[in-house]
Amino acid sequence: MILQNLIALLVIIPLLAAPACLLLPRRLAWGAATLVSAAVFALAALLLWRVQVQGVVSYHLGGWPPPWGIEYRADALNALVALIVAAIGALVMPYARRSVAAEVEERNQAGFYAAYLLALSGLLGITLTGDLFNLFVFLEISSLSSYILISQHRDRRALVAAYQYLVVGTIGATFLLIGIGLLYGMTGTLNMADLAERLPLVDGTRTVYTGFAFIVVGVGIKLALYPLHWWLPNAYTHAPSVASAFLAATATKVAVYVLLRVLFTVFGAEFSFRSAFFHSALITLAAAAIIAGSAMAIVQVNVKRLLAYSSVGQIGYMVLGLAMLSGLGLTAATLHLFNHALMKGALFLALGCVALRLGGCGLHDMKGLGRRMPLTMAAFVIGGLSLIGVPGTVGFISKWYLVLAAIELGWWPLIAVILVGSLLAVAYVWRVVEVAYFQEAEGERCEAPLSMLIPTWILLLANIYFGLDTRLPVTLAQDAALLLTGGNP
Repeated sequence: MILQNLIALLVIIPLLAAPACLLLPRRLAWGAATLVSAAVFALAALLLWRVQVQGVVSYHLGGWPPPWGIEYRADALNALVALIVAAIGALVMPYARRSVAAEVEERNQAGFYAAYLLALSGLLGITLTGDLFNLFVFLEISSLSSYILISQHRDRRALVAAYQYLVVGTIGATFLLIGIGLLYGMTGTLNMADLAERLPLVDGTRTVYTGFAFIVVGVGIKLALYPLHWWLPNAYTHAPSVASAFLAATATKVAVYVLLRVLFTVFGAEFSFRSAFFHSALITLAAAAIIAGSAMAIVQVNVKRLLAYSSVGQIGYMVLGLAMLSGLGLTAATLHLFNHALMKGALFLALGCVALRLGGCGLHDMKGLGRRMPLTMAAFVIGGLSLIGVPGTVGFISKWYLVLAAIELGWWPLIAVILVGSLLAVAYVWRVVEVAYFQEAEGERCEAPLSMLIPTWILLLANIYFGLDTRLPVTLAQDAALLLTGGNP
């Protein structure tokens, strides 16, 4: 029974549990969200195993076969993304009890956990649905709940950040919906697999090109692709630490997945990159994101904002990989999607520990913190090394595959961009290390509680483990790349 309804359960369980959290006391709401997150992670791991053994898994909602009914569909690519979302969700919930109690008003905490479960359900729904309009619906569920999560911090600047995100997110969703409507008008279907078969019959029409443009811009806004990124720094900076960690590790990764699915599955690479201008523009924007995002990170005085701008640069690496249109490039993009979730999730969790003890994440507050919070700052340093791409960490594996893909294509200037991006990462990570380890400590030792350190270090150890034993993520990324290229290396 569970295997037959596995995909649906991944979405339905957190969706039904969310309103139940509103009816529970604060502590019970946290316990319920934690149990649900753990169950969802177990189901996501089971789904990935089933996909590896069986191949593509399809579920017809209500027994209606596609394209008439809504299809949930899992393959090598989205089963991996679903596992990332579920794993991060399962780790942030044990961490959340102390962090949320410190940063969110007590009367709002049950609602915070309800919004978190809605966001989890929405992100998993985006990942697993095979229907383009259903994808839009889940995108709205995840977006609306994300606005709530961001707004819940005691700092009133969180309300401004949430409102800014709401406005920009609404614009992105509108673009996406218009594009979906145009495609439906031309093909009469919303099922992605069916769209992929029907679009070649009408791909010379202006309506299809317009729909393609609207969808790409809409996803680009949700993805925070440079220069459509300006909503992201405030959202990550002023959100509660749990929300920052969860969204930074999952939301943009799901958006990258949507871009991959739209460009390579729905429209197909031949149509998507038929225009040399679009292909060149995507490569240029990816390179600009790497340089500009990393450069902006260097000048930040708030470490959460520093990591937010770093995320803009890291998104550039993923987009650069998919724009290479090769098996190696897509492998690198998918690998970095997985690896960046590990490193950025760990870094934001470490900063949540700092925020709990110091009340903020300003650089000026972190003087001598390496001696006051040694385990927390050691976690930050290891995460920073992974972000730079030091050998032995997951960040090195992603960038290595990107460089190999660029060498294969003879794109030498892009190798320089990747290296410059890594050097800029050294600069902004060093700013934190210098303040924490080479300036005088102000105050007594104040290490974070174990309930927050353990999830942080689990993600950090995963950064090292998968940086040394790359078999699982590389195999999954290669399978996803083969799927996207139609089996062509």
